[in-house]
Amino acid sequence: MNFKSLKNINYLIGVLTAVAAFFGNDFSSFAQENGPRYQITGKVADKSDNPVSYASVILVDAESDRNVAGAVADDDGEFFITGFKDGKYKLRVSFMGYNSSSPIDIEVTPSSNYFNLGKIELAEESVALQEVVVQGQRQLIEEKVDRTIYNAENDLTTAGGDASDVLRRVPMLSVDLDGNVSMRGSSNILVLIDGRQSAIVANNIAEALKQIPAEEIKSVEVITSPSAKYDAEGTGGVINIVTKKNKLQGLSLNINSSAGLRGSNLGANASAKKGKMGWTLGGFGRAGYNILGGFENEQTLIDPSGNNTRILQSADTRNNMLFGRYNLGWDFDINKFNFLTASVSVGVRNMRSRQNGLLTDTFREQQLLSSVLRDVNTDNLSNSVDFNFNYTKTYEKPQKEFSVSTLYSRNNLTNDFTNSLYNASFDDIIFRIRNDNEGINEEFTIQLDYVTPLGTGGKQILEYGAKNILRKAVSDFAYFEADGPGAPYVQNTDVTFSNQFNYDQNVTAGYLSLTQSFLEHYTLKAGLRYEYTTIQADFRNSEMPADIPDYGVFVPSVNVGRKLSNGNMIKGAYNRRIQRPSLNFLNPNIQAANPLQITQGNPLLDPELTDNYEMSYSTYIKGSSLNITSYYRNTTGSIQPLRTIQDDDVIFTTFENIGREQAFGLSVFSNVNVSGKFSLNGSVDSFFARLDNGLDDPMFAAQNEGFVVSGRLFGNYTLPKNWQIQAFSFYRGRAVQLQGTAGGFGIYSLSFNKQFNERKGTVGFGAENFFTTEFRIRNELYTPTIMQQSVTSLRNMNFKVNFSYRIGKLSVDGGQRRKRRGVTNEDLKQEGGGTMIDN
Repeated sequence: MNFKSLKNINYLIGVLTAVAAFFGNDFSSFAQENGPRYQITGKVADKSDNPVSYASVILVDAESDRNVAGAVADDDGEFFITGFKDGKYKLRVSFMGYNSSSPIDIEVTPSSNYFNLGKIELAEESVALQEVVVQGQRQLIEEKVDRTIYNAENDLTTAGGDASDVLRRVPMLSVDLDGNVSMRGSSNILVLIDGRQSAIVANNIAEALKQIPAEEIKSVEVITSPSAKYDAEGTGGVINIVTKKNKLQGLSLNINSSAGLRGSNLGANASAKKGKMGWTLGGFGRAGYNILGGFENEQTLIDPSGNNTRILQSADTRNNMLFGRYNLGWDFDINKFNFLTASVSVGVRNMRSRQNGLLTDTFREQQLLSSVLRDVNTDNLSNSVDFNFNYTKTYEKPQKEFSVSTLYSRNNLTNDFTNSLYNASFDDIIFRIRNDNEGINEEFTIQLDYVTPLGTGGKQILEYGAKNILRKAVSDFAYFEADGPGAPYVQNTDVTFSNQFNYDQNVTAGYLSLTQSFLEHYTLKAGLRYEYTTIQADFRNSEMPADIPDYGVFVPSVNVGRKLSNGNMIKGAYNRRIQRPSLNFLNPNIQAANPLQITQGNPLLDPELTDNYEMSYSTYIKGSSLNITSYYRNTTGSIQPLRTIQDDDVIFTTFENIGREQAFGLSVFSNVNVSGKFSLNGSVDSFFARLDNGLDDPMFAAQNEGFVVSGRLFGNYTLPKNWQIQAFSFYRGRAVQLQGTAGGFGIYSLSFNKQFNERKGTVGFGAENFFTTEFRIRNELYTPTIMQQSVTSLRNMNFKVNFSYRIGKLSVDGGQRRKRRGVTNEDLKQEGGGTMIDN
């Protein structure tokens, strides 16, 4: 971080603080001087103090029972009613799946015309039939105005798994067997944890998800059309993983564990809350073992003379992994309107992959030219630390809030491989290559946000703020060579193979967003964000710097929603997104664990720009929900691989901004409550992809198109005596890529669980892919000079035993439930599932 950047941050803080104070006073005066005082406000919540979003609130005349006014609660369960006169009224609150509240009598007079009813509690609906009580299950999927929420805590089949297992169950998301996530076919997405960005996620989403245990995830939010408050990063959208937080007074300790054929885990979380101060301490470790599989590759290369070289490769694979994540959290209520939160999180990841006996046979015109045997060992290791400190100020005026959030994050990476070559008789190792690649991802973020309603009635909400992110990435790589198993390694001094790459990025952003309700049932949320990015990149052992120009981008967003009868909703949205290349694309270190398929990043890449359009419709039919969404996505400057053939029949891959991607999609999701004990939900995601790299040279020009379909089905049944059975299945169809296809696959699982000792403990048994001994995924690549087919196999059958237990006596905190903030690419998530408020 340089001195100039620190000056910019200090200046930014001063300006935003002054602006917040000015507008806060100005808008407060505006609200007091304009419009009548007649208003009824309150908050709808359930027994656990979670908000009941979009509950219906109706004000009726006490004598005629005629509707006078009404409102729909927002994401936080809060509502505002205006437009009534003096008189006697009754207020009624209702929402599907809950018993309606008892009518609240209200008498309005000229001297008593403002009412704050506080919390109005709704109880979940239940029906008694003789001696059997049938109680409605809490919905696994919730559809909000701007997002879809998957309540992972209600899914028992993921016990013993990690975040990638949870995300496979979420509508609109697709996760392959390596943990790579895509949203509606796009892998350019932004993943937040409790509303905050982390360096471990920025470097490699798939590996970061394996560090988060499934038992610690409360919900997953899928935001396909982010507002202006979000960072512009993530062309496909935003995923927010909300972890469980303890809001109770007292002491508690939760222990959970799982043991299976392929992996085991052990975790513990403790919480202490007394008065104004609270502490949380937790840790989780997971080991993966006995993960066996195989690799097959067949590629045909065509030289300029038309001669064909055919190469066959095969190997047995073995993977072992060890993950851990540990956190300490603190919060303090200074007073009724001022709050502090802080937390530190430490993570470790050790992944060791082995290819035993990588055999390479090379043929030319059906004649065997050579057979080469290798052993390849790859170590992907890292440790990370995240620290955040946040201050939040609220006001008497509902929804008015000012916050300052900070985040420091660092991830130390090691991604090494060793390639050992055997002699012609495959008896002894005669040559070894080692690649050491140490990296650092580091960032510091400061963010200021201000939210205030305009006027009365809560029909206008203004949000504005600013953010600055300082990022630093370092890749220190070197190649070493040795003859035989006992000879010492000698470093290759060529700067192409041994160098240090430094990449510094500074992103400064400001945004303005306005939410406006109009024509009774319509809501408009429009905003504009501007981001300016400066980049400095250089190589330690080279005099030529990587000259990357600075750039600025405007990011508009528009969301329009209309509430229909019976809780139905129709929504339309447009937004522009930007995708900056990650270190995986930029890193100039040559990845040659398989010496016939070499990959090298390009540090001169520009960002991608994507325009998103979507339209959705949600309806409820007899307690069941249906959501239909259509969308169009257009990406320019798409980062695409560029493949060429080097000497010795090696396929060399790098990346360029040479592509255009288009996607025309339709997503259908349904949640069916067959009875209070039995529910089903499923979804089908399909889109037509069209990709073109825009090149004219026939040797490199590429174009591809086709349909991509994926789907999932989930079932839950509650048995007597606290037993429960859950089943899950998922299938991802063949994916269309610029120069070929990526094969599809399917997974399924079944879980039985029983609660005991007044539901303090849970014991269960789970089985995954129990009818399938091995998955085989086939990938294909076609260019004018390359034809390649590769097959990856994985033995993924697993049986496991789950156990969890809660110790401690807790009581509900009767104090004010409040919002807290942390650094985020949008407003942070509130625990109840509304806007992104960090809890």
